[in-house]
Amino acid sequence: MQVLQVQLAVQADPSEVGRARRWVRARLAGHGLDPAAPVAETLVLVVSELVTNAVVHTGCPAVLRLTMPAADAGCPVRVEVADSSHAAPAPRHAGDDEGATNGRGLELVELLCDRWGWYPDGSGKRVWCEIDPAATVPLECPEPVAAAR
Repeated sequence: MQVLQVQLAVQADPSEVGRARRWVRARLAGHGLDPAAPVAETLVLVVSELVTNAVVHTGCPAVLRLTMPAADAGCPVRVEVADSSHAAPAPRHAGDDEGATNGRGLELVELLCDRWGWYPDGSGKRVWCEIDPAATVPLECPEPVAAAR
């Protein structure tokens, strides 16, 4: 089975998150996956969350790794982000009073991925997740509901 494994060094700067998203889109397109496909959108969102966590919570550089099997292999796509912190990632379930921007990253990863986890790795840790392209459903917003008068 042919597998493409690529990685990107990410600096300790929140602007690197956007670069990581663009990089993933380009790698997916180069691997023959439509960047607008549901699995591509899900992968970009998951990468965004994991890279954000690594950069914001450690303040150190990280390494993003993407492992993609051949399209017809029936195997999951794997995302890994290695950073230099030994602190375990802890999903938080953000309350209504926390605003729309904090505490939902790992919760999204948990909801969107088939599996995820982490393990100590060298001088830090590696957070990983897997997404089965065949099982991914589109990320869609619900239809607006007319307000009752």
